[in-house]
Amino acid sequence: MAHHDLTTPLSEADVRQLKLEDTVSLSGVIFGIRDATQIRIFDEGVPPPVSMEGGVCLHTAPGVRKLPDGKYEKISIGTTTSTRMDRFVPGLIGQYGVRAVIGKGGLLAGSVEAMQKLGGVYLAIVGGAAALETLQVEEILDVWWEDLMPECFWKFRVKDLGPLIVAIDSHGNSLYQRIKDEAAERIRSFEY
Repeated sequence: MAHHDLTTPLSEADVRQLKLEDTVSLSGVIFGIRDATQIRIFDEGVPPPVSMEGGVCLHTAPGVRKLPDGKYEKISIGTTTSTRMDRFVPGLIGQYGVRAVIGKGGLLAGSVEAMQKLGGVYLAIVGGAAALETLQVEEILDVWWEDLMPECFWKFRVKDLGPLIVAIDSHGNSLYQRIKDEAAERIRSFEY
């Protein structure tokens, strides 16, 4: 296991160097997306409002306050469970060049395969760490599709976001599948 300090946008080489259970701290720009954002992109056919090439997407619907100048102040930027958004991940990577997804709970086999084929990773964040995560988001740079509030398309500037755990790497390895397989093996070993 190794630790990597990375700055966005990420290249394929950046993510191919990451191995299962490595840790990552991210600085630069990341995008906040959630169910409604991706439904608009993929089911409704509306292209993202900005290039996501080399991007990192955070599964979030942040708590914010709109200021008189129209900008948003961060209140709480936590992370939500990714599994229910699994169907969108191959498209994020294949169509829009996203290199990493940050979330909780993991992704399924189709996303693991897309990450292996196209060069992407899933970075797990510790659940319940929204207070720390909010501090690591330095600024909300932009927001699009405010009609979807709070599931808008967010652009954040982060500094040392993490540590994040490489839970699915670009080599076809999944920490979630490994744990599931190990648990199944242990259950089979019990004598009744």
